[in-house]
Amino acid sequence: QVQLVESGGGLVQAGGSLRLSCTTSGRTCWRCAMGWFRQAPGKEREFVATISWDGGKTVYADSLKGRFTIWRDNAKNTVYLQMNSLKPEDTAVYYCAARVGPPGATLLYDYWGQGTQVTVSS
Repeated sequence: QVQLVESGGGLVQAGGSLRLSCTTSGRTCWRCAMGWFRQAPGKEREFVATISWDGGKTVYADSLKGRFTIWRDNAKNTVYLQMNSLKPEDTAVYYCAARVGPPGATLLYDYWGQGTQVTVSS
């Protein structure tokens, strides 16, 4: 079983930055793409960013381009999400996910973490 554990969430003021991490443990997710999603209270889970197995391809939600950056370090089994210029509307639980195959912007991922809370105060 592939296990994903997110960390790095917390409370930050608007305009601030946070870096989320997601570490994979257990069985190796061979050639898995990784993604970040988020879910705000009362809203559906939405796509944030995704990255291919080798890091060569990244895709972002249009509304987040330029503020968020995804990258991975396969030697550490970790994927990161750098979030800059945070806004109160970025407040949500952020989830890491893994899928066998190419990166995708849908919820069709094979494995999910438990999520980490990000709260941006105004």
